[in-house]
Amino acid sequence: MKVPADAYYYHKLYKHSLNPRFYYFEVLLIMEQARPLDMLNKARNQRVILELKNGKQLVGKLKAFDIHINVVLDDAEERVDGAVKRKLGTIFIRGDTIILISAE
Repeated sequence: MKVPADAYYYHKLYKHSLNPRFYYFEVLLIMEQARPLDMLNKARNQRVILELKNGKQLVGKLKAFDIHINVVLDDAEERVDGAVKRKLGTIFIRGDTIILISAE
């Protein structure tokens, strides 16, 4: 088996369930993959589209976010059917209301 260059091994020691004097290793091959927060980090200071649970669509420059996907947008605006409904400025959106984040 050929191992990719960006992979690394993860070793974990387990006690044997039937005989506690014996141990065994679990070796996992873990591939380096992009994580959701990495994608958001790349989108920082770029315009993104947020779709919310209440059906609203917000567009603005992604300024900040946290592990709960709470988001701060700058120059934000609400859109309805692709047209700007109102300008909101700098806003904070609670992460549990967001169902989709996309680059504009």
